Amino acid sequence: MRLLTIPILLLILTASFVQAQEEFIPPPAKLIAKFPFKLLTGGIITLKARLSNFPDTLNFILDTGSGGISLDSATASYLKVQTTLSDRTIRGIAGVRRVYFSYRQTLHMPDNLDVENLDFHINDYDVLTSAYGEKIDGIIGLSFLARYIVAVDYDSLKISVYTKGTIKYPRGGFLLKPLINTIPILGANIRDNRPLTSRFYFDTGAGMCLLLSADFVSDSNFIKPKRKWYATQAEGLGGKAPMKQGVIKQVQVGPFRFRNVPTYIFDDEYNVTAYPALAGLIGNDLLRRFNLIINYERKDIYMTPNSHYKEQFDYSYTGLGMYVVDGEIQVVDIMPESPAEQAGFKEGDVIMAVANNFSNNIQTYKNLMQTPGEKLKVLVLRKEGPVVLTLKVKNILTGR
Repeated sequence: MRLLTIPILLLILTASFVQAQEEFIPPPAKLIAKFPFKLLTGGIITLKARLSNFPDTLNFILDTGSGGISLDSATASYLKVQTTLSDRTIRGIAGVRRVYFSYRQTLHMPDNLDVENLDFHINDYDVLTSAYGEKIDGIIGLSFLARYIVAVDYDSLKISVYTKGTIKYPRGGFLLKPLINTIPILGANIRDNRPLTSRFYFDTGAGMCLLLSADFVSDSNFIKPKRKWYATQAEGLGGKAPMKQGVIKQVQVGPFRFRNVPTYIFDDEYNVTAYPALAGLIGNDLLRRFNLIINYERKDIYMTPNSHYKEQFDYSYTGLGMYVVDGEIQVVDIMPESPAEQAGFKEGDVIMAVANNFSNNIQTYKNLMQTPGEKLKVLVLRKEGPVVLTLKVKNILTGR
């Protein structure tokens, strides 16, 4: 019997070998477009594109945290885009809503890249426009990313788009194998009161390092009991939502470790963070420290440390919520017991200058307020006239 078994085994091995030799290998990926992008506060990526036959150039956020593609409601109204109410809903940090769609549109991206047959859902991005001081006309997510291999280079501020196929990843990086349904989900190690391994959304559209669900924090006993947290808020779908801001000891993605990572804790009423399946999300203020190759077909995200890898995190805290309103930079929110409240800011103040900078550019003003310990002279305009306030930027790492 043993003599009969050997030829059968050899036959099985030979058949397997022949089958392996005949395995289909996709053609090499081809570069089809390369174009610039811009970074906003928190590492948010914006790029220019046109919609179908409309001549206006629009401003889009590139967002792995979006399960489709979307257009701002004001932009849709201005362009007179035909829309249809659907039975689908979307969730964001401040709400859940049924959405309108505009079907079978074409997105004309730079370098003659036309992406056809796209179904845009319609959403209100007025709060994002006000927060960033630039018109946000839409968000580009899965509907685009799933069609191509997309490389994001934060050193050159260029996006390269390739056809699907085989691609050689550069040396010195690490290959993530996230779960990809609509939004990539990856495992990461975090440490504060104790070490934990959990899963997170991979979200280039989130202008922060790390966001944790308050339920996860409560159930896991993860945060050190004496950690200091500061009242703040964030902008997203449906408007603004209150959060707490602080620092945790360590975050590790693949082999890459970051210490003293700025973190937000979010009381997730609409379960955007999908707890308990996920603990939260990793945002682009951390992810921008890597050049990325996003290959949804292979379920690959390849990350290579770039020139921003060792940049210091933003530990600043002012508690000042300022937005562009009718062309003016206005104070809209003041967090209780924050440096902004202590400096005497009032809702409705119009910010005229920060540290003798009169640019009226909200991105510039936010950057000037990112140096912990700095005492800034801020010129504000009130009904009774101009007032100069002194704002001391707090350090959330040291508490001073």
